[in-house]
Amino acid sequence: MRIAISGKSGCGNTTVSTMVAEKLGYHLVNFTFRQMAQERGVDFWEFCKMAEEDDNIDRELDRRMVEMAYEHENSVLGSRLAIWNMKDADLKVYLSASDKVRSLRILKREGGTLEERMAQTKARDSHDSARYKRIYGIDNSDTSAADLVIDTDDKTPEEICDIIVQAVEKRLCTKKIK
Repeated sequence: MRIAISGKSGCGNTTVSTMVAEKLGYHLVNFTFRQMAQERGVDFWEFCKMAEEDDNIDRELDRRMVEMAYEHENSVLGSRLAIWNMKDADLKVYLSASDKVRSLRILKREGGTLEERMAQTKARDSHDSARYKRIYGIDNSDTSAADLVIDTDDKTPEEICDIIVQAVEKRLCTKKIK
């Protein structure tokens, strides 16, 4: 069973992917721009600017993540483009949240002011979406590739995890019946 979980920054991808993997005993793949920036010894925001000029950065990140997910029979891939890049995932989940809720979550994680985080989140969304469209032809706001779309605004990570685990269990039961 391979599970792909996507969503924009602040939707809970990392938290929820980690929880789902732990609850199911699956291998977690959540390799991010932050980790690539650290590998290369580059500031995260500088690395984001570099990615806007070099499409190979996105391609490398996405390729590496999918390869990592396929190294294990049971895995959870959490990334911005997981549901599009892991085309044959057994379950594709898209997490959504309002701009304000996402910004508040990022504020809690990274500090600053709400105004700064909202502006930064809006700018990052715009840049990310333009890159994904240019590189892959993907509209990362289009949830039609997902099997399950979860609005995370009013849910705890535990509630979101439970919804996903229930969907996995249902799919596993369906596979056994066939």
